[in-house]
Amino acid sequence: MGSKLGRALERRLPLIVVSPLFAASLVFVYGFILWTVWISFTKSRVLPTYDFAGLLQYERLWSTPRWHVALSNLVIFWALFVVLCLVIGTLLAILLDQRIRIEGVIRTIYLYPMALSFVVTGTVWKWMLNPGLGLEHVMQQAGFEGFRFDWLVNPDFAIYTVVVAGVWQSSGYAMALFLAGLRSVDDELLKAAAIDGAGPLRIYLRIVLPMLRPVLMSVVIILSHLAIKSFDLVVALTGGGPGYATDMPATFMYAFAFQRSELGLAAASAVMMLMTVIAIIVPYLYSELRRR
Repeated sequence: MGSKLGRALERRLPLIVVSPLFAASLVFVYGFILWTVWISFTKSRVLPTYDFAGLLQYERLWSTPRWHVALSNLVIFWALFVVLCLVIGTLLAILLDQRIRIEGVIRTIYLYPMALSFVVTGTVWKWMLNPGLGLEHVMQQAGFEGFRFDWLVNPDFAIYTVVVAGVWQSSGYAMALFLAGLRSVDDELLKAAAIDGAGPLRIYLRIVLPMLRPVLMSVVIILSHLAIKSFDLVVALTGGGPGYATDMPATFMYAFAFQRSELGLAAASAVMMLMTVIAIIVPYLYSELRRR
């Protein structure tokens, strides 16, 4: 009797261990997602109310100029962030794939920023790009008195400082994934292509890079997710300013939820962010499952 009970307990032990975490995830992740969706259809302001109000908050959201600024900034940041990380990461991965002597040093240098949080990254770049303390000040002290680099306080260029800081931190991550993909390519295939007269550039463009499509899609999905939910980097680097020139959907949601007491409007913006993430991830998952 005791042995049967012990075997039954042993079989169910994984479920016993995992079930509290699973229940917590249901409540504190998916439960609050559903709660946010419902709040977006109410007239909630300072405190949540649960009377259904239709699409009122979504109409208010899309008629708010600040939301359009946040969306345009997201498009700019996402496009430049993803493309630059892909290009830099791919070039670094190809360089390291040549098995150069200082591979370990280069890999450490470019992977080190990934160990930092976006808060630390934003703070450091804020110091570096501050016109009174950073690059502009150093160059002027060095004798280049006409040197100007005031992107951080320029409403038209401030969003690009966020791009620079984000690319600096995440390009090493793309490099690591692409390098792992390159190292998985069969060397015999590359040798056969070289024997047929294909040069290194043609080998990478025609053979190697097309074989890295799954890695490419994974990197794009991950970088897109980082771009959409970017909050701490913007807050630490620009605070959403000057004014709200570098506002992103995540900072827009925070500002309207906790500073302007517009809980329903903030919930509507959060739902729009969720729909954007779903619109990116679902087609990718569908294509992968269909291919398998």
